[in-house]
Amino acid sequence: MKRILAAAALLGLSATAAAEPPQGDAERGRLTFGQCRTCHYPEKTYGDHNGPNLYGIFGRKAGSLPSYAYYSDEMKKAGFDWTPELLDFWLANQGKFLPNSTMVVFETTPQQRADIIAYLKQFRD
Repeated sequence: MKRILAAAALLGLSATAAAEPPQGDAERGRLTFGQCRTCHYPEKTYGDHNGPNLYGIFGRKAGSLPSYAYYSDEMKKAGFDWTPELLDFWLANQGKFLPNSTMVVFETTPQQRADIIAYLKQFRD
């Protein structure tokens, strides 16, 4: 939990020091998300695959999707709700933020992350 709070504090500090994040484009995000589809689906009816389903990810507690049984202990104990800002931080710092996650690391640019987030925002109730 201390690591989560430190990461959130770092996120807050970097947000004030950094330039305005790029505007996301959902269509570009759909194309970029193709590499994520190896493990994740954003559609509600597709269920889980190699990773948890990402339908309604924003506002969901990390590591809490009941249908997905393979979260790392660290993710289950993380204690935060996913926000667009935290997902951006997670994707930008894979292997460092929650380093014991089983998620495959992909390098992404700030624009690609903004596009993926814009795409995922469409999938909610």
